[in-house]
Amino acid sequence: MSTASAPLLRLEQITKQFKGVTAVDGVSLDVHPGEKLVIIGPSGSGKSTLLRTINFLEVIDEGRIWFEGRETGYVRRHGKPHLERQNVICPVRAEIGMVFQHFHLFPHLTVLGNVMEGPLTVQKKGKDEARETALAMLAKVGLSEKKDVYPATLSGGQKQRVAIARALAMRPKLMLFDEPTSALDPELVGEVFDTIHGLADEGMTMVIVTHHMGFARELADRVIFMEGGRFVVESTPAEFFSERLGNERIRSFLNRLI
Repeated sequence: MSTASAPLLRLEQITKQFKGVTAVDGVSLDVHPGEKLVIIGPSGSGKSTLLRTINFLEVIDEGRIWFEGRETGYVRRHGKPHLERQNVICPVRAEIGMVFQHFHLFPHLTVLGNVMEGPLTVQKKGKDEARETALAMLAKVGLSEKKDVYPATLSGGQKQRVAIARALAMRPKLMLFDEPTSALDPELVGEVFDTIHGLADEGMTMVIVTHHMGFARELADRVIFMEGGRFVVESTPAEFFSERLGNERIRSFLNRLI
């Protein structure tokens, strides 16, 4: 990963409030092609809200978003951002895959049907092309043999891997992971971690919100600690986990997790 290239994603002074409470407070961020960024912090610190602003699931109150060098998602009226029309947002959203804490699979569709759905309905691909893509993505996450079963028969780890395959089937340029292992039993975390690690090794650009320190230690190019809607510390994993960090608040947070 090189930061010499232009950022794939740029956030500038993003602010989001809920009923007068500031969840994200003037956050700016560049994410470069191939970068693996991990955001950690206590519950309620604004991590997931920030992630959801990137693909317009949360509408910002202030700020600007650029993707691939183009300002996107909003038009400005009277100095305030207003969400663009869906026909403008959807093509950008299709370039940004997102995997949630809870898998959100369609229970009435098979595993293969779930993974085909995006290419079929959003990208208007033909059935044969969508099926070929879906089979390739299921192979990538190690679930080819489950293609004809329904989500109810899967373990939590398998469901999350299907959710990852479904996001990958859209051929995104950026992947967002919102606490991808927090809803899993401990013995199932490893299979999802290994799947995401494999994507990282292939050069996928990703932003991961997590309490799983393995992502920060083993995957991240950069770790951000977020609290109170703001970035408190940005550093490399080596610096972040070293005794030289010298931030009592972060040491206390890590001591509860490690």
